[in-house]
Amino acid sequence: MSPAPRPASPDAARVATGRDARGRRRDDVAQLDDADKQLIELLQRDGRLPYTRLAAEVGLSEAAVRQRVQRLVDGGVVQVVGVTDPLRLGFRRQAMVGARTEGDITAVADALAAIPEVDYLVYTSGSFDLLFEIVCEDDEHLLELLNDKVRRIPGVRSTETFVYLRLHKQTYAWGTR
Repeated sequence: MSPAPRPASPDAARVATGRDARGRRRDDVAQLDDADKQLIELLQRDGRLPYTRLAAEVGLSEAAVRQRVQRLVDGGVVQVVGVTDPLRLGFRRQAMVGARTEGDITAVADALAAIPEVDYLVYTSGSFDLLFEIVCEDDEHLLELLNDKVRRIPGVRSTETFVYLRLHKQTYAWGTR
């Protein structure tokens, strides 16, 4: 049985429209100096590093580092979050779903983004219009989600589900340019 539906997060609309928390386009390139880039790379390796350690690594004061990190967070450049292992939390089924759409692709993306189990959603080119990742408790939850929610969204023409068997690599440390 699936958990009680949660209200769509306020972030769902921003994600679907490609905007950050302040309404800026997500594809706007942030102006970063070398200290910002170094902070980002350090936080990608360990988001729990204390400001004192970050300051020592970058060569700035703790106050300056605190302000810079806050500016990066407020600007939507970084998120400092605890990444969980869904399996350890009781979510036994993860899948990537490809969707072919007709009509307004943005309306379909908005509807998908409002589903709490959808944690990743992108517009794509190729054989699918949208790809999205879902995290479910089990196969029954996955089936219920696909049948009762995803396939009933107006504009969803077809879907193809790729069930994850095992995670081999996941990283968030791709650095900066």
